[in-house]
Amino acid sequence: QVQLVESGGGLVQPGGSLRLSCAATGRIFSMYDMGWYRRAPGKQRELVARITSGGTTNYADSMKGRFTISRDNAQNTVYLQMSNLKPEDTAVYYCYADILVLVTGRSDYWGQGTQVTVSS
Repeated sequence: QVQLVESGGGLVQPGGSLRLSCAATGRIFSMYDMGWYRRAPGKQRELVARITSGGTTNYADSMKGRFTISRDNAQNTVYLQMSNLKPEDTAVYYCYADILVLVTGRSDYWGQGTQVTVSS
């Protein structure tokens, strides 16, 4: 069984920074893409950023220059460093990982979500 556990959300003032972490645990054979989505109140889920196993990244346009995604393959962990946060960044942030588990195969796994609130 695979679990993704997120941490690092919270309340921050506009212009502030937060760092989210997401660690995958379980019977992991290989990990492929990892990334973050978010869902703001009343809006659809949207991609924030993703990173391949080789370190190639891509970001949603509104996050470019403010957010940085990284990963530690040895720790099966993905990070999202968020800077210059804006009220419109308020959302629940979900991490995901494309993971190969022996016997059960390859699938996307999701974290439980962590709330980020940007407010003065």
